[in-house]
Amino acid sequence: MECYNLQRQAACLKRSLFDQGYLDEQFYQIEDLQDEASPNFTEEVVSLFFKDSARLMTNIEQAMEKNPRDFNRWDAHMQQLKGSCSSCMRSFQKLKREHGVLRQKLESYFQLLRQAGPFETATRPGGA
Repeated sequence: MECYNLQRQAACLKRSLFDQGYLDEQFYQIEDLQDEASPNFTEEVVSLFFKDSARLMTNIEQAMEKNPRDFNRWDAHMQQLKGSCSSCMRSFQKLKREHGVLRQKLESYFQLLRQAGPFETATRPGGA
């Protein structure tokens, strides 16, 4: 019963992350690659994303501080993060905050999944 409740909470949290726009179809694609041989694949991919993106954001922040008018350098770092340097520091700060929020939400989601134990992949919203 406890396991079922945790699985249900995890499914609700995941649905909420989609509803809020934190996750998209690409998350399902990553989940589809997870199997018995690699049961934590999705979590590992997300962890790698946060590790790499945190490093890239640090590079961007340093470039903005050290070279506030070197837009070419900013752009090179931003392209690695699939961003754009046109909105400058305020947009970058917003990106950093959203990155932190997403990281916390997904860490909570994966923690809940670990507590719930193994279960079938939740069905996609909308019956897909």
